[in-house]
Amino acid sequence: MAERSADILIVGAGMVGAACALKLHKSLPDKRIALVAPTPPDMTNPEPFDPRVVALTEHSRSLLEGLGVWSALVAERVCPYSRMDVWDGEGAGSIQFDSNELGREALGHIVENRLITRQLLQRVQASEIESVPASVQALAFAQNRIVGVTLDTGERMVAPLTIAADGAQSSLRDLAGFAVREWSYGQSAIVTTVQTELSHQFTARQRFTAQGPLAFLPLRTTSSEAAPKHCSIVWSAEQALADELMALDETSFARRLGLAFEHRLGNVESVAKRFALPLHQRHARQYVCPGLALVGDAAHSIHPLAGQGVNLGLLDVACLAQELERAGQRGLKPDEYATLRRYERSRMGHNLTMMAAMEAFKRLYGSQSLSVLHLRNRGMDTVNRLTPLKNTLAEQAMGLSL
Repeated sequence: MAERSADILIVGAGMVGAACALKLHKSLPDKRIALVAPTPPDMTNPEPFDPRVVALTEHSRSLLEGLGVWSALVAERVCPYSRMDVWDGEGAGSIQFDSNELGREALGHIVENRLITRQLLQRVQASEIESVPASVQALAFAQNRIVGVTLDTGERMVAPLTIAADGAQSSLRDLAGFAVREWSYGQSAIVTTVQTELSHQFTARQRFTAQGPLAFLPLRTTSSEAAPKHCSIVWSAEQALADELMALDETSFARRLGLAFEHRLGNVESVAKRFALPLHQRHARQYVCPGLALVGDAAHSIHPLAGQGVNLGLLDVACLAQELERAGQRGLKPDEYATLRRYERSRMGHNLTMMAAMEAFKRLYGSQSLSVLHLRNRGMDTVNRLTPLKNTLAEQAMGLSL
Protein backbone atom coordinates (compact mmCIF):
# COMPACT_ATOMS: atom_id res chain seq x y z
CA MET A 1 0.00 0.00 0.00
CA ALA A 2 1.37 3.41 -1.06
CA GLU A 3 1.94 5.75 1.87
CA ARG A 4 2.32 9.50 2.27
CA SER A 5 3.07 11.46 5.42
CA ALA A 6 2.38 14.83 6.98
CA ASP A 7 2.79 16.41 10.40
CA ILE A 8 -0.90 17.30 10.69
CA LEU A 9 -3.71 15.77 8.66
CA ILE A 10 -7.07 17.59 8.39
CA VAL A 11 -10.07 15.72 7.02
CA GLY A 12 -12.88 17.87 5.65
CA ALA A 13 -12.66 20.96 3.43
CA GLY A 14 -15.76 22.89 4.37
CA MET A 15 -15.52 26.28 6.05
CA VAL A 16 -14.13 24.93 9.31
CA GLY A 17 -11.75 22.40 7.75
CA ALA A 18 -10.30 24.85 5.23
CA ALA A 19 -9.96 27.56 7.89
CA CYS A 20 -8.24 25.05 10.17
CA ALA A 21 -5.70 24.15 7.49
CA LEU A 22 -4.89 27.80 6.82
CA LYS A 23 -4.73 28.73 10.50
CA LEU A 24 -2.38 25.86 11.38
CA HIS A 25 -0.22 26.58 8.33
CA LYS A 26 0.13 30.14 9.61
CA SER A 27 0.63 29.23 13.29
CA LEU A 28 2.98 26.30 12.65
CA PRO A 29 4.93 27.25 9.49
CA ASP A 30 7.48 24.48 10.03
CA LYS A 31 4.82 21.73 9.97
CA ARG A 32 3.60 19.91 6.86
CA ILE A 33 -0.17 20.29 6.67
CA ALA A 34 -2.34 18.06 4.47
CA LEU A 35 -6.04 18.61 3.77
CA VAL A 36 -8.01 15.51 2.77
CA ALA A 37 -11.46 15.81 1.20
CA PRO A 38 -13.31 14.72 -1.93
CA THR A 39 -13.04 17.09 -4.88
CA PRO A 40 -15.33 19.99 -3.92
CA PRO A 41 -18.49 20.51 -5.97
CA ASP A 42 -18.75 23.37 -8.42
CA MET A 43 -18.87 26.50 -6.28
CA THR A 44 -20.84 28.44 -8.88
CA ASN A 45 -24.61 28.57 -8.53
CA PRO A 46 -27.33 29.57 -11.00
CA GLU A 47 -29.18 31.26 -8.14
CA PRO A 48 -28.12 34.86 -7.37
CA PHE A 49 -27.54 33.96 -3.70
CA ASP A 50 -26.51 30.81 -1.85
CA PRO A 51 -29.52 29.72 0.26
CA ARG A 52 -27.26 28.98 3.24
CA VAL A 53 -25.59 31.87 5.02
CA VAL A 54 -23.71 32.50 8.25
CA ALA A 55 -24.01 35.47 10.60
CA LEU A 56 -20.32 36.01 11.30
CA THR A 57 -19.35 37.34 14.72
CA GLU A 58 -16.53 39.83 15.09
CA HIS A 59 -14.25 37.02 16.28
CA SER A 60 -14.98 34.99 13.13
CA ARG A 61 -14.55 38.03 10.89
CA SER A 62 -11.21 38.78 12.53
CA LEU A 63 -10.08 35.17 12.02
CA LEU A 64 -10.97 35.30 8.33
CA GLU A 65 -9.15 38.60 8.03
CA GLY A 66 -6.06 37.03 9.58
CA LEU A 67 -6.26 34.21 7.05
CA GLY A 68 -6.23 36.74 4.20
CA VAL A 69 -9.73 36.13 2.83
CA TRP A 70 -11.87 38.87 4.36
CA SER A 71 -10.99 41.63 1.88
CA ALA A 72 -11.82 39.30 -1.01
CA LEU A 73 -15.18 38.48 0.59
CA VAL A 74 -15.98 42.16 1.06
CA ALA A 75 -15.10 42.81 -2.58
CA GLU A 76 -17.40 39.98 -3.64
CA ARG A 77 -20.50 40.22 -1.42
CA VAL A 78 -20.90 40.80 2.32
CA CYS A 79 -23.80 42.41 4.16
CA PRO A 80 -23.16 44.07 7.51
CA TYR A 81 -26.10 44.50 9.86
CA SER A 82 -26.22 47.35 12.34
CA ARG A 83 -29.50 46.46 14.08
CA MET A 84 -31.21 43.34 15.33
CA ASP A 85 -34.93 43.23 16.11
CA VAL A 86 -36.28 40.23 18.01
CA TRP A 87 -39.90 39.83 19.07
CA ASP A 88 -42.33 37.29 20.46
CA GLY A 89 -44.89 36.37 17.84
CA GLU A 90 -47.23 35.06 20.53
CA GLY A 91 -47.18 38.29 22.56
CA ALA A 92 -45.91 41.86 22.64
CA GLY A 93 -42.40 41.43 24.04
CA SER A 94 -39.48 42.66 21.95
CA ILE A 95 -35.85 43.65 22.13
CA GLN A 96 -33.74 45.76 19.79
CA PHE A 97 -29.96 45.79 19.52
CA ASP A 98 -28.13 48.69 17.85
CA SER A 99 -24.44 48.84 16.95
CA ASN A 100 -24.39 52.56 17.71
CA GLU A 101 -25.02 51.77 21.39
CA LEU A 102 -21.83 49.68 21.33
CA GLY A 103 -19.79 52.25 19.45
CA ARG A 104 -19.38 49.89 16.48
CA GLU A 105 -20.22 50.05 12.81
CA ALA A 106 -21.95 46.67 12.73
CA LEU A 107 -23.25 43.93 14.99
CA GLY A 108 -22.06 41.31 12.52
CA HIS A 109 -21.93 40.34 8.84
CA ILE A 110 -24.13 38.01 6.81
CA VAL A 111 -22.07 36.05 4.30
CA GLU A 112 -23.07 33.16 2.06
CA ASN A 113 -21.51 29.81 2.94
CA ARG A 114 -20.46 29.16 -0.64
CA LEU A 115 -18.49 32.41 -0.89
CA ILE A 116 -16.55 31.80 2.33
CA THR A 117 -15.71 28.21 1.40
CA ARG A 118 -14.59 29.18 -2.10
CA GLN A 119 -12.29 31.95 -0.86
CA LEU A 120 -10.77 29.69 1.80
CA LEU A 121 -10.11 26.87 -0.68
CA GLN A 122 -8.57 29.26 -3.18
CA ARG A 123 -6.24 30.41 -0.42
CA VAL A 124 -5.42 26.79 0.40
CA GLN A 125 -4.58 26.07 -3.24
CA ALA A 126 -2.25 29.06 -3.32
CA SER A 127 -0.40 27.89 -0.19
CA GLU A 128 2.02 25.06 0.56
CA ILE A 129 -0.77 23.00 2.14
CA GLU A 130 -1.03 19.62 0.44
CA SER A 131 -4.53 19.00 -0.92
CA VAL A 132 -5.48 15.33 -1.18
CA PRO A 133 -8.70 14.73 -3.21
CA ALA A 134 -9.97 11.54 -1.59
CA SER A 135 -12.38 10.11 0.98
CA VAL A 136 -11.41 8.33 4.18
CA GLN A 137 -12.21 4.62 4.30
CA ALA A 138 -10.63 3.70 7.64
CA LEU A 139 -8.45 4.93 10.44
CA ALA A 140 -4.92 3.63 10.88
CA PHE A 141 -3.91 2.57 14.40
CA ALA A 142 -0.57 1.76 16.03
CA GLN A 143 0.09 1.19 19.72
CA ASN A 144 -3.46 2.19 20.72
CA ARG A 145 -3.37 5.55 18.97
CA ILE A 146 -4.53 6.91 15.62
CA VAL A 147 -1.64 7.42 13.23
CA GLY A 148 -3.46 8.35 10.02
CA VAL A 149 -6.12 7.23 7.58
CA THR A 150 -6.65 4.84 4.68
CA LEU A 151 -8.10 6.53 1.60
CA ASP A 152 -10.49 5.30 -1.08
CA THR A 153 -7.59 5.65 -3.54
CA GLY A 154 -5.85 2.77 -1.79
CA GLU A 155 -3.20 5.05 -0.30
CA ARG A 156 -2.50 5.58 3.36
CA MET A 157 -1.87 9.03 4.84
CA VAL A 158 0.06 8.96 8.12
CA ALA A 159 0.48 11.83 10.57
CA PRO A 160 1.06 12.18 14.31
CA LEU A 161 -2.15 14.25 14.54
CA THR A 162 -5.37 13.91 12.56
CA ILE A 163 -8.11 16.56 12.84
CA ALA A 164 -11.69 15.63 12.01
CA ALA A 165 -13.47 18.57 10.41
CA ASP A 166 -15.82 16.40 8.36
CA GLY A 167 -19.13 17.74 9.61
CA ALA A 168 -22.12 16.64 11.65
CA GLN A 169 -22.13 13.17 10.07
CA SER A 170 -18.41 12.78 10.76
CA SER A 171 -17.10 9.42 9.60
CA LEU A 172 -13.85 9.91 11.54
CA ARG A 173 -15.74 10.49 14.78
CA ASP A 174 -17.70 7.28 14.21
CA LEU A 175 -14.67 5.27 13.12
CA ALA A 176 -12.82 6.36 16.25
CA GLY A 177 -15.73 5.23 18.41
CA PHE A 178 -16.56 8.57 20.04
CA ALA A 179 -19.78 8.43 22.04
CA VAL A 180 -22.29 11.06 20.90
CA ARG A 181 -25.34 12.48 22.64
CA GLU A 182 -27.90 13.42 20.01
CA TRP A 183 -31.58 13.87 19.36
CA SER A 184 -33.91 15.15 16.67
CA TYR A 185 -35.93 18.29 17.27
CA GLY A 186 -38.75 16.98 15.08
CA GLN A 187 -38.31 20.15 13.04
CA SER A 188 -36.85 21.24 9.74
CA ALA A 189 -35.32 24.58 8.86
CA ILE A 190 -36.59 25.95 5.55
CA VAL A 191 -33.90 28.10 3.95
CA THR A 192 -34.18 30.25 0.86
CA THR A 193 -33.65 33.78 -0.41
CA VAL A 194 -36.50 36.25 -0.81
CA GLN A 195 -37.01 39.74 -2.13
CA THR A 196 -39.28 41.98 -0.10
CA GLU A 197 -41.34 45.06 -0.89
CA LEU A 198 -39.39 47.22 1.56
CA SER A 199 -35.66 47.55 2.21
CA HIS A 200 -34.34 45.57 5.16
CA GLN A 201 -32.29 48.64 6.23
CA PHE A 202 -29.38 46.40 7.26
CA THR A 203 -31.38 44.93 10.13
CA ALA A 204 -31.49 41.27 11.14
CA ARG A 205 -34.95 40.28 12.32
CA GLN A 206 -36.25 37.23 14.18
CA ARG A 207 -39.77 36.34 15.23
CA PHE A 208 -40.32 33.62 17.83
CA THR A 209 -43.38 31.41 17.60
CA ALA A 210 -44.52 28.21 19.27
CA GLN A 211 -43.78 26.37 16.00
CA GLY A 212 -40.21 27.69 15.81
CA PRO A 213 -38.24 30.88 15.07
CA LEU A 214 -38.37 32.72 11.74
CA ALA A 215 -35.32 34.80 10.81
CA PHE A 216 -34.89 37.34 8.01
CA LEU A 217 -31.17 38.00 7.53
CA PRO A 218 -30.17 40.95 5.32
CA LEU A 219 -28.32 40.48 2.03
CA ARG A 220 -27.14 42.82 -0.69
CA THR A 221 -26.06 42.28 -4.26
CA THR A 222 -23.18 44.79 -4.23
CA SER A 223 -21.34 46.83 -1.62
CA SER A 224 -22.87 50.01 -3.10
CA GLU A 225 -26.50 48.88 -2.99
CA ALA A 226 -28.19 51.62 -0.95
CA ALA A 227 -31.64 50.14 -0.27
CA PRO A 228 -31.28 46.35 -0.54
CA LYS A 229 -34.40 44.20 -0.42
CA HIS A 230 -33.01 40.66 -0.44
CA CYS A 231 -33.03 38.53 2.70
CA SER A 232 -31.95 35.02 3.55
CA ILE A 233 -34.66 33.32 5.58
CA VAL A 234 -34.35 30.49 8.09
CA TRP A 235 -37.81 29.26 9.07
CA SER A 236 -37.61 26.54 11.71
CA ALA A 237 -40.91 24.67 11.93
CA GLU A 238 -42.39 21.51 13.36
CA GLN A 239 -42.10 18.76 10.74
CA ALA A 240 -45.79 18.70 9.76
CA LEU A 241 -45.79 22.45 9.14
CA ALA A 242 -42.44 22.30 7.31
CA ASP A 243 -43.82 19.61 4.98
CA GLU A 244 -46.91 21.71 4.36
CA LEU A 245 -44.86 24.82 3.58
CA MET A 246 -42.51 22.96 1.25
CA ALA A 247 -45.50 21.63 -0.72
CA LEU A 248 -46.82 25.14 -1.48
CA ASP A 249 -46.18 26.84 -4.80
CA GLU A 250 -44.02 29.96 -4.79
CA THR A 251 -46.91 32.43 -4.65
CA SER A 252 -48.67 30.64 -1.81
CA PHE A 253 -45.43 30.23 0.13
CA ALA A 254 -44.63 33.94 -0.26
CA ARG A 255 -48.07 34.78 1.09
CA ARG A 256 -47.69 32.46 4.10
CA LEU A 257 -44.18 33.77 4.77
CA GLY A 258 -45.30 37.41 4.70
CA LEU A 259 -48.13 36.62 7.10
CA ALA A 260 -45.83 34.69 9.48
CA PHE A 261 -43.43 37.64 9.46
CA GLU A 262 -46.23 40.11 10.15
CA HIS A 263 -45.37 41.91 6.90
CA ARG A 264 -42.56 43.76 8.68
CA LEU A 265 -40.94 44.30 5.26
CA GLY A 266 -44.16 44.56 3.28
CA ASN A 267 -45.06 41.79 0.87
CA VAL A 268 -42.65 39.01 -0.03
CA GLU A 269 -42.32 39.61 -3.77
CA SER A 270 -40.20 36.67 -4.88
CA VAL A 271 -38.87 33.41 -3.46
CA ALA A 272 -35.86 31.42 -4.68
CA LYS A 273 -35.63 27.63 -4.53
CA ARG A 274 -36.40 26.29 -1.05
CA PHE A 275 -34.52 23.67 0.94
CA ALA A 276 -35.67 21.87 4.09
CA LEU A 277 -32.91 20.79 6.50
CA PRO A 278 -33.83 18.39 9.34
CA LEU A 279 -32.74 19.75 12.71
CA HIS A 280 -30.70 17.69 15.17
CA GLN A 281 -28.53 18.43 18.16
CA ARG A 282 -25.32 16.42 18.59
CA HIS A 283 -22.46 16.63 21.00
CA ALA A 284 -19.48 14.30 21.25
CA ARG A 285 -18.76 13.31 24.84
CA GLN A 286 -15.08 13.73 24.07
CA TYR A 287 -13.36 15.93 21.51
CA VAL A 288 -9.99 14.18 21.51
CA CYS A 289 -8.27 10.82 21.77
CA PRO A 290 -4.59 9.95 21.19
CA GLY A 291 -3.77 11.15 17.68
CA LEU A 292 -7.19 12.67 16.86
CA ALA A 293 -9.10 15.90 17.58
CA LEU A 294 -12.63 16.89 16.55
CA VAL A 295 -13.51 20.43 15.48
CA GLY A 296 -16.70 22.14 14.32
CA ASP A 297 -19.83 20.13 13.62
CA ALA A 298 -17.88 16.89 14.01
CA ALA A 299 -17.76 17.76 17.73
CA HIS A 300 -21.03 19.66 18.13
CA SER A 301 -24.03 20.79 16.11
CA ILE A 302 -26.81 22.94 17.51
CA HIS A 303 -30.19 24.42 16.65
CA PRO A 304 -29.76 27.32 14.16
CA LEU A 305 -31.81 29.59 16.46
CA ALA A 306 -28.92 32.03 16.97
CA GLY A 307 -26.86 31.14 13.90
CA GLN A 308 -23.83 30.20 15.99
CA GLY A 309 -22.82 26.85 14.47
CA VAL A 310 -20.01 28.01 12.17
CA ASN A 311 -18.87 30.62 14.68
CA LEU A 312 -18.43 27.93 17.33
CA GLY A 313 -16.45 25.85 14.84
CA LEU A 314 -14.13 28.76 14.05
CA LEU A 315 -13.60 29.28 17.78
CA ASP A 316 -12.55 25.61 17.95
CA VAL A 317 -10.03 26.24 15.18
CA ALA A 318 -8.57 29.31 16.88
CA CYS A 319 -8.30 27.51 20.23
CA LEU A 320 -6.69 24.37 18.80
CA ALA A 321 -4.18 26.42 16.80
CA GLN A 322 -3.30 28.42 19.91
CA GLU A 323 -2.74 25.30 21.99
CA LEU A 324 -0.61 23.64 19.30
CA GLU A 325 1.44 26.79 18.80
CA ARG A 326 1.99 27.11 22.54
CA ALA A 327 3.05 23.46 22.71
CA GLY A 328 5.49 23.98 19.85
CA GLN A 329 7.09 26.91 21.65
CA ARG A 330 7.77 24.55 24.56
CA GLY A 331 9.31 21.96 22.27
CA LEU A 332 6.32 19.58 22.42
CA LYS A 333 4.99 17.62 19.45
CA PRO A 334 1.57 18.48 17.92
CA ASP A 335 0.11 15.16 19.04
CA GLU A 336 0.97 15.62 22.72
CA TYR A 337 -2.16 14.31 24.43
CA ALA A 338 -2.02 16.86 27.26
CA THR A 339 -2.14 19.61 24.63
CA LEU A 340 -5.21 18.09 22.99
CA ARG A 341 -6.89 17.74 26.37
CA ARG A 342 -6.32 21.45 27.08
CA TYR A 343 -8.10 22.24 23.82
CA GLU A 344 -10.97 19.94 24.79
CA ARG A 345 -11.38 21.47 28.24
CA SER A 346 -11.30 24.99 26.85
CA ARG A 347 -13.88 24.46 24.14
CA MET A 348 -16.23 21.90 25.63
CA GLY A 349 -17.43 24.13 28.46
CA HIS A 350 -18.18 27.04 26.13
CA ASN A 351 -19.90 24.86 23.55
CA LEU A 352 -22.05 23.12 26.16
CA THR A 353 -23.08 26.48 27.61
CA MET A 354 -24.14 27.72 24.17
CA MET A 355 -26.01 24.49 23.43
CA ALA A 356 -27.82 24.66 26.77
CA ALA A 357 -28.79 28.27 26.12
CA MET A 358 -30.19 27.43 22.68
CA GLU A 359 -32.14 24.50 24.12
CA ALA A 360 -33.55 26.72 26.86
CA PHE A 361 -34.61 29.35 24.34
CA LYS A 362 -36.30 26.73 22.18
CA ARG A 363 -38.23 25.32 25.13
CA LEU A 364 -39.10 28.77 26.46
CA TYR A 365 -40.53 30.02 23.17
CA GLY A 366 -42.08 26.67 22.32
CA SER A 367 -44.27 26.80 25.43
CA GLN A 368 -47.89 27.90 25.00
CA SER A 369 -48.49 28.32 28.73
CA LEU A 370 -50.07 31.71 29.45
CA SER A 371 -47.89 32.20 32.53
CA VAL A 372 -44.71 31.43 30.54
CA LEU A 373 -45.91 33.74 27.74
CA HIS A 374 -46.39 36.56 30.25
CA LEU A 375 -42.99 36.04 31.89
CA ARG A 376 -40.99 35.82 28.67
CA ASN A 377 -42.63 38.95 27.21
CA ARG A 378 -42.05 40.85 30.42
CA GLY A 379 -38.47 39.60 30.46
CA MET A 380 -37.76 40.77 26.91
CA ASP A 381 -39.16 44.21 27.60
CA THR A 382 -37.19 44.49 30.85
CA VAL A 383 -33.90 43.57 29.16
CA ASN A 384 -34.66 46.00 26.34
CA ARG A 385 -34.92 48.83 28.89
CA LEU A 386 -31.73 47.85 30.76
CA THR A 387 -29.21 49.13 28.22
CA PRO A 388 -26.01 47.93 30.00
CA LEU A 389 -27.39 44.39 30.31
CA LYS A 390 -28.64 44.43 26.74
CA ASN A 391 -25.29 45.63 25.43
CA THR A 392 -23.49 42.90 27.41
CA LEU A 393 -25.70 40.31 25.70
CA ALA A 394 -24.97 41.92 22.33
CA GLU A 395 -21.21 41.78 22.96
CA GLN A 396 -21.43 38.09 23.80
CA ALA A 397 -23.44 37.41 20.64
CA MET A 398 -20.89 39.37 18.59
CA GLY A 399 -18.02 37.32 19.97
CA LEU A 400 -16.50 40.32 21.73
CA SER A 401 -16.89 38.67 25.14
CA LEU A 402 -16.21 34.93 25.48
